[in-house]
Amino acid sequence: MTLPVRPTGPERERRFDLRVTAAFFVLLALLLVLGATVARAMASAFEQRPAWILALAGVGVAVMVRWVRRRRTLSASRLARQATETLEQAARTAVDALDAPSPAPVLVGAGGGVLTEPCPVVEPMVEATATATATATATEAEAEPCPAEDPYEFEEEIAALCTRDGCTGAEVVGGAGDLGADVVAWTPDGRRLVIQCKRYCEGNKVGSQDLQRFGGTCFTVHEADLAVVVTTSDFTLPALEYAEQCGILCVGEDALRGWMAGTAAAPWQAHPAAG
Repeated sequence: MTLPVRPTGPERERRFDLRVTAAFFVLLALLLVLGATVARAMASAFEQRPAWILALAGVGVAVMVRWVRRRRTLSASRLARQATETLEQAARTAVDALDAPSPAPVLVGAGGGVLTEPCPVVEPMVEATATATATATATEAEAEPCPAEDPYEFEEEIAALCTRDGCTGAEVVGGAGDLGADVVAWTPDGRRLVIQCKRYCEGNKVGSQDLQRFGGTCFTVHEADLAVVVTTSDFTLPALEYAEQCGILCVGEDALRGWMAGTAAAPWQAHPAAG
């Protein structure tokens, strides 16, 4: 089947989510109410002490003019986009918080599976050995690659990783009407790979609703043999449980960094084809 190629720049539309949209407008209404309250207070103060308000207004205008001169390159459309993204991020965080109450810490392996075995107890080490190990670990951390900051560049980076590790036909298809697929490719063993990329900040975990939306299309619509969700953050416990039930692989931050650095197996390598 033919998948739409992701448009770039402002042509890219956001996926609709009723709960996130409702939360977004609630936050926007609160900001408008706060602004109206401040304006009312300033009007009352102006009636009592107009000279003070005029002086403060003059200072404010001078500061704003100076700030605008320094930030000419920051357009009004970019400011509006940043404000919208901030409100949307806050709304999504609120919705995810309602989905599941503070799950217990979950460790995600290279393929996204949950590690249920307890961590081994580390015996005390000789001081010289501990110092050498700490130095080596710090060196590796400094050289460890980091994911791209921009969500669109992040999708391109995941497609490049697939090509680097032997996949063919890797293509970024995310955008309007992508139905959850951001990257598609063919693994070296001939399986159709469909990846959804989630460029989330630390602490904003991928929730079960994200997995449910992807799970409803990855196999039936995109005909995936292997469905993967890759994030720069982590997954909530309900999201991991749903992914395990549906056969979706979850690649969290640690597994992603290992994949990028070449110290961990690619998702399709960690889960070879049956038979």
